[in-house]
Amino acid sequence: QVQLVESGGGLVQPGGSLRLSCITSGSIFSLFTMGWHRQAPGKQRELVATITQRGSANYVDSVKGRFTISRHNARNTVYLQMSSLKPEDTAVYYCNADHTNFWGQGTQVTVSS
Repeated sequence: QVQLVESGGGLVQPGGSLRLSCITSGSIFSLFTMGWHRQAPGKQRELVATITQRGSANYVDSVKGRFTISRHNARNTVYLQMSSLKPEDTAVYYCNADHTNFWGQGTQVTVSS
């Protein structure tokens, strides 16, 4: 079964860090550009970061310099390292294979003091 499983979310104080992981069901995902999206209550889903098959990364302006997306294709895993977290980063974060309907279940990130 095609499956993406996110983990690593939690409650952190402003300025803290989290590392999210997305474990995919197989090496097929190494062929796709992968992305992290987030959705806060009452807000539309937002693309946060993407990484191509060869490792080229792009970020939404609001997270540039704070977030780093990476992938380890041999481990079928995509990561999102989040630093200098702000309350406005609070959202459910989802892993996605771009231009597909392959999504994970989401992991909650809450930034609050």
